[in-house]
Amino acid sequence: MRFISCTSSGGVTEQLFTLDALPGVLWTPENATGARPLILMCHGGGRHKKDPDILARAHRYVTEGGFAVAAVDVPGHGDRPTDERYDKIATENQARVAAGEELAPLIAAFQALVARQTVPEWRVVLRALRRLDHVGGGPVGYWGVSLGCGLGVPFVAAEPRIRCAVLGLGGAPASAEAAARVTVPVRFLLQWDDERVPRAQGLALFDAFASADKTLHANPGRHGELPESEIDSSLRFFQRHLA
Repeated sequence: MRFISCTSSGGVTEQLFTLDALPGVLWTPENATGARPLILMCHGGGRHKKDPDILARAHRYVTEGGFAVAAVDVPGHGDRPTDERYDKIATENQARVAAGEELAPLIAAFQALVARQTVPEWRVVLRALRRLDHVGGGPVGYWGVSLGCGLGVPFVAAEPRIRCAVLGLGGAPASAEAAARVTVPVRFLLQWDDERVPRAQGLALFDAFASADKTLHANPGRHGELPESEIDSSLRFFQRHLA
């Protein structure tokens, strides 16, 4: 892991890094020493590791929870190079939707494909982060909605170091099998009027989780209208399960 910049403001230190050509960012309390719980976050589709929503959540988790928080650009996003394979599939999917096919199954299948690459990448990043003195080998949580859910469900299912996860804005078509292997506490976020993920598919994905401790947070609004109150709620969730 090579750090390429380090800045501090508002009690939060931000370190940009690269690891095997993967661009990422780590946020920790300013002047942090010693081990602390880590939360890995994933941005949404078309966004990046320092998206304003990711940044706002990360700063809250660091300043109010004392967590370390990290995010990595997924393939074809942020500082990652353009991936012609994924661009071709995205273009084909747009044409298929224009021809009358349903959007949700196409999104789910595409995310399942990308997850085959991101799951092993994130496991390498997680291993490197936990070797840092100011992060350490403590408990790990995951946060990801929309694209972050489609990629996150198989990651949480495959990664035994994850203790709990906030997921949502995703559906069951390509994720149900992996969800059945998730047994850690899950908080699932669903937008009742989601125009991208049919409500029934979101509820089916929630049902598919094998976790004994799982809660559904259904909010009114469309796909991109997740309420700010969910930041407070997810912070309390992580404090309870990563303490």
